[in-house]
Amino acid sequence: MNRTSIFLTVAAALLILAVVMGFPKVATQPAPPPPVPVVVAPPPEPVVAPVPVPVPVANPGSLSLTGRLSHPYLVPGTSDVFATLEVSAVDVPGAKRAPVNLAVVIDRSGSMSGSKIENARRAASKLVDLLDDQDRLSIVHYGTDVNSMGGVFCTPENKLKLKRYIANISDEGGTNIGDGLAVGEKHIARAATDFRVNRLLLLSDGQPTVGITTANGLSNVVRAIRNRGVSVTSLGVGADFNEDLMQKLADVGGGSYGFISDRDPSAMATLFQRDLEQAGTMVARTVQLSFDLPAGVRFVEVYGRPVSQVGNKVIISMPDFSARQVEKLVVHMTASPSVTSGSIDIASFQLAYTDLLTEKPADARLSLAAMVTEDRTLAMNNRDKTATVAAGKARAAMNYQKAAVALDNGNWADANKALKDNEQIFFEADAVAGEGSMAEERQTNTGMFGLSTAAPSAPAPARREAVKKMKTESLRSSGRGDSVY
Repeated sequence: MNRTSIFLTVAAALLILAVVMGFPKVATQPAPPPPVPVVVAPPPEPVVAPVPVPVPVANPGSLSLTGRLSHPYLVPGTSDVFATLEVSAVDVPGAKRAPVNLAVVIDRSGSMSGSKIENARRAASKLVDLLDDQDRLSIVHYGTDVNSMGGVFCTPENKLKLKRYIANISDEGGTNIGDGLAVGEKHIARAATDFRVNRLLLLSDGQPTVGITTANGLSNVVRAIRNRGVSVTSLGVGADFNEDLMQKLADVGGGSYGFISDRDPSAMATLFQRDLEQAGTMVARTVQLSFDLPAGVRFVEVYGRPVSQVGNKVIISMPDFSARQVEKLVVHMTASPSVTSGSIDIASFQLAYTDLLTEKPADARLSLAAMVTEDRTLAMNNRDKTATVAAGKARAAMNYQKAAVALDNGNWADANKALKDNEQIFFEADAVAGEGSMAEERQTNTGMFGLSTAAPSAPAPARREAVKKMKTESLRSSGRGDSVY
């Protein structure tokens, strides 16, 4: 068999074998695995700034305390932060005015001559008409010396006696505020334990010239009176009284402060009536707000309120409260967080007072905290609008006070500058809270600027009244409520 035959024979055998066994399969690409589902991670939960936390109290009462921070988020470093607080008294629907044990202490010095003493007599007589036989009234008038009609219940017969006594008050002598206060308190003390409300209303148009004449001395007299359970309201009349002294006496005395213009003959009677209504609906006295400063927080100031600091504790004096009364406060602090994230305490506030509805001690508490973040944009975008506006008003109020002092000293340019500086404060607040958020305060500032620009050519009494109006407006804009008339 030749080679060709052998090759053909082998090829045929292989062909037969392939038919029997099957041809080899052609290799193919394996099917791709099913796609792996893509899991999209949810966005991180936003960090929520801590909300004000009311702390449970052992003795809740007729006053509530709320507050918020201007900067709920803080960045590492040192930042300004404003705590804006509100103290509110309960309403007492349908409640009748409580009987009052009242002493009206009237300045009859020589400077009260004319319309001032006439208005004082008219206001005191109108007050008598508003009282009833459950109320007790003492009338005290002071010049160089002090005269008085001791406290009597306001029966119809005694009302006639009181009015006759008031009608005979005439102006003469110096200004002996200290002895006038002492005599008024002595008359109140004779029946103080029979009344829930004991109130002394001081009226003056001038500077103290007889007896105790220093602000500290008179403040000590009023402090002792308040410590014996008697609140003191002070009303200044006209252009010449010492508004800083009269305001301080009201602050120390826990009552209200009011300014009465010579050009408004009905204002005195209106404020006498207002003070009676406030006294007769009192729900809390000896009110004090305090807070402790944690590490990294520094106290700067409380706007428009008397304050003291002992170590890390800050104490703010508050007025006595009548029903529905609301007082606002702005506390300026700086915070220097020791961490770069998480929550930090800013301040824990405690409001302590005597609840007149239960005749027992009571309190309210509030803790404020902030979140720390390195995201400056987050911090800026989450500033609290309400707190920023309140802080802006309080800061503007301090410029009213600066303008008033400059005006009093004849520094016209400094007075105008202080008021113009408020435009930057208004701009900053609008940037956070929206256009128009400071519209009311801008209007007030315009009025103060009008007083300031008119002062150089105005008569001296008009300038002095302008100073008093500015200082009174400063108190209102800083958050004072019914404690400023």
